[in-house]
Amino acid sequence: MRRKSAGGPDERLAATGRFTQLIRRPEAGAAAGLLATMIIFALLPGAANLYSLQGSMTFLTLSAELGIIATAAALLIIAGEFDLSVGSMIGFAGVVIGLAVRELHFPLWGGIGLAFAAAILTGYLNGLIVVKTKLPSFIVTLASLFILRGLSIGITRAVTGRTQIPYILDEVPDPATAALFNGHIFTGFFRWMADQGWIAARSDGAPFVTGVPMSIVWWLVLTALAGYVLTQTKYGNWIFATGGDADVARNVGVPVGRVKISLFVYTACAATLLATIQVMEAGSADTTRGLLKEFEAIIAAVIGGVLLTGGYGTVYGVLFGALIFGLVQMGIFYTGIDTDWFKVFLGIVILIAVLVNNYIRIKALGRGGGK
Repeated sequence: MRRKSAGGPDERLAATGRFTQLIRRPEAGAAAGLLATMIIFALLPGAANLYSLQGSMTFLTLSAELGIIATAAALLIIAGEFDLSVGSMIGFAGVVIGLAVRELHFPLWGGIGLAFAAAILTGYLNGLIVVKTKLPSFIVTLASLFILRGLSIGITRAVTGRTQIPYILDEVPDPATAALFNGHIFTGFFRWMADQGWIAARSDGAPFVTGVPMSIVWWLVLTALAGYVLTQTKYGNWIFATGGDADVARNVGVPVGRVKISLFVYTACAATLLATIQVMEAGSADTTRGLLKEFEAIIAAVIGGVLLTGGYGTVYGVLFGALIFGLVQMGIFYTGIDTDWFKVFLGIVILIAVLVNNYIRIKALGRGGGK
């Protein structure tokens, strides 16, 4: 006689439905949130302007500027750490470029290179202090936030007598370097579409939207590279392992310290990239740039499904989170809603995102229902 199994079928061997597979993705909540946000603004007055080519390129540019630093912040959060000095690094890097070019007469590429060197040093020191002292990265980078902002203001005021450095690009014969960070691609295609009457053009025939800004290109390229590294490489596994349980990861041979330090360097370099883009766009540096950007980056990461406790998340969700941020910011402007309410709305979005992402993750992993 065949013995009856004492237990039911193993849940781990049960077939998983397509919907369950989808909601198990860390970016599922952010994708749904983006779709809901798009629909909401599509129903409000001003949607035609918001979703026009010019309006879309505007909110995509805002999303790209946030996405560049949010992608780096997400990788660091997945590894179990935070970098609150990102915003101050943006202001400091811009000041380094401005002073190097205007006061030290560096070529433009030299000033940018010096800013990235400062970023690498800053990120390395942040990571090294966190790893060696075991202090919370929140505290270490909070100190860096004040140090970098103070250096930016103090040095700039001491050298120039003001807190801004104007005319950085004047008389700097390096348009190729400037275009690398503030140029456009597909300009010929956009001009052709304007000639065909498919997109809006000025009286001289030039399109209002001349092409895809390089900030968007940088954002998409960095997101794709970060996504590949996180999901397809051993280093990506190290990031997840480091954030999941650093002690266990260390015991199985993961170089936890090196992983964390390298990610701190990456966040500093991402902030410097954004600073460079802003300097090339405005032609000036300002010590107050980047204010509160570190929190916006964390918001985009959390909306994108990254757990603040580490060990879980995806950069593609961060892309959706940055899109939500840019869409809401410009959507409020185009629809005529009082912009004073933007941060209130943003706070509500982040709270809902955290609750939804956590609920979806628990349900998808089968830990709900009192289990």
